[in-house]
Amino acid sequence: MALIALAADKGSPGVTTASVALAAVWPRRVLVAETDPAGGDLVYRSAAAHGGPLNPNTGMLSIAATARRGLVPDQLWDHTQPLSGGLDVLVGLGISEQAAGLAGIWPTLGRAFAQLADSPHAPADVIADCGRISGDSPVVEMFPQAALVLLVARAEPESLARVRDRAAALAAKLHGGPRGAAALATPLIGVILVADPANSAKLVHQVDDMLMAAQTGARVVGTLADDPAGAEQLAGRRRGRLDKSMLIRSARKVTVDLYQSYGAAWSGPVAGTAGAGR
Repeated sequence: MALIALAADKGSPGVTTASVALAAVWPRRVLVAETDPAGGDLVYRSAAAHGGPLNPNTGMLSIAATARRGLVPDQLWDHTQPLSGGLDVLVGLGISEQAAGLAGIWPTLGRAFAQLADSPHAPADVIADCGRISGDSPVVEMFPQAALVLLVARAEPESLARVRDRAAALAAKLHGGPRGAAALATPLIGVILVADPANSAKLVHQVDDMLMAAQTGARVVGTLADDPAGAEQLAGRRRGRLDKSMLIRSARKVTVDLYQSYGAAWSGPVAGTAGAGR
């Protein structure tokens, strides 16, 4: 299986941008699912493959009724839309009030996402943009089905402190308590830092030490460049060679490192998808 859940503790570290950037260079076919209970952003920032806007009613909103009757992984494709560039997305809710319609079916969604890689018809990994999470966030009910839970954080001290505390809380919830640095638990909890590439190596070392001291069992799995221009290009609001942007170059390194470290534990080969710089 390969469900990769991205989330943040507080603020706006760029979970949606990180999710789309990783998906754009993912080495296998991938589906981006906007599962943030507070609502999605892609319908406002990205164009559909036909050049017009994405349909806000096709996605998490339309899948709610289907999932209550049970959900076969291949049914996910009935609710997806292709972005300009070819990336498949499951568009998020419009407003947080619509999340009530998903009550009780988050585990069902998590299983469908995790099992999509084993589909005999249209296999794919799923990168889930879970937005900001807290102790009572319903989307956390999907996490036991994930291969990786990746917390996105910026380099500010308060953001790093929050990601440490959130990693510890998730370890307690998902693994039953604090874990040593050598402990291997499923899902793995990792951290993606959004930072200036010039300072990233030192920052990774410092954050890993902090995570280890707190016995979170988490570690930094990679850094994404803090690249506002690249983020604008990714959203289609700015022209330029997206594949040459610092954002996409750093996302490519993160995906390579993830697959080198964990890919063998996931499902067999899945057909590739269109992405930046392919």
